[in-house]
Amino acid sequence: MPKIVDAAARRLEIVDAVCRIIATDGLERASLREVADEAGLAVGSVRHYFATSEELLAFTFSAVADRILARAAAALAGVSRAVGAEEQHEAVLTLLSEFLPLDEERALDACAWLAFKNAARIRPFLAAEADRSHRAVAAVVGQLISRLRAEDDAPADALTADRGGEQLVTEAERLLATLDGLTMHALLQPAWLTREMCLDVLESHLAGLRRTAAAKH
Repeated sequence: MPKIVDAAARRLEIVDAVCRIIATDGLERASLREVADEAGLAVGSVRHYFATSEELLAFTFSAVADRILARAAAALAGVSRAVGAEEQHEAVLTLLSEFLPLDEERALDACAWLAFKNAARIRPFLAAEADRSHRAVAAVVGQLISRLRAEDDAPADALTADRGGEQLVTEAERLLATLDGLTMHALLQPAWLTREMCLDVLESHLAGLRRTAAAKH
């Protein structure tokens, strides 16, 4: 009998091979042949699922983004379930940590994600996924900040509501920039920017968010 291959599982094996190549040698080396060698497959097997390198890279970008977003969504649900200030604080740190390269799995995904986002500037076939994944991550971060911000007791008038929306966008972008910066520095200088230092920076950022919220009242 012919061997039955789980197509979805095989595609993810190939995705993992792409991520390993990006982490060790960069995105430029991720050709169909190199990926096949890394995955321990014949190049024809890879072509069975991906006709071109562009198709393979676009699929990998989407798969990596979805993995990160799935972990973040699960962690965001944990923030919603958290009871009490201490439990919520830990849940928030858990959520933000999902975007950082704090273990091998997250480091491979983060390295690939940054490489793809950078490549999307000059490779049009990656641009749509770069936009989709950024918006999806920004939405998660925006939801988190909305939950952390103190609610005004008095009903907001239209001007106050507009300014509140602007502040939310600003704080979301500030947190996104912090996460991207930590990710890049942790990947480039892992001996310096350790897991503990990453978490310390997140703690400091969260404390700043709380001071900003408290100043509104």
